Amino acid sequence: MTFLPRAALLIAVLAIAACSNNDRFRDGSGSGAGAGAGAGAGGVIPGSANDPASPAYFQQSVGDRVLFLVDQSSLTDEGRATLNGQARWLLTNTDYQATIEGHADEQGTREYNLALGARRANTVREYLISQGVAGSRLKTVSYGKERPIEICSEEACYAKNRRAVTVIAAGGLTS
Repeated sequence: MTFLPRAALLIAVLAIAACSNNDRFRDGSGSGAGAGAGAGAGGVIPGSANDPASPAYFQQSVGDRVLFLVDQSSLTDEGRATLNGQARWLLTNTDYQATIEGHADEQGTREYNLALGARRANTVREYLISQGVAGSRLKTVSYGKERPIEICSEEACYAKNRRAVTVIAAGGLTS
């Protein structure tokens, strides 16, 4: 047998096998893990942004960051709303731990911004604890002005860098 007929036979066998059991991911009730055949049909793809138990969902739908005003570590109303969503997600998904990163804009000294980032991270941690999240699941770290997401000398950039970011990971605490 030459190569072309073998390849055609292999393709035909794979095509037939792929069509043989359309319900292979269902649990018999029609509502199993594969019900809906993908995100386009309304199904949930595990680990994707449409999976409410995934880190991608947490980051994109709940929101992983809280912004702060200049030289402030107190929460805004918008920040509290985001943290309320984070707390609900963390209370539902108890297998996850969180590291809260505190950040500052590039204005000021390195030491000042490290301290400000630490205050911001601690403010977020304390708020999540006040909403029922166990403190043992939360760790804080300050990066000060060392990890900007925007680099320019304009207020629009500075505002994006004044933040606390909640990074989640399954199992042990993230580093």
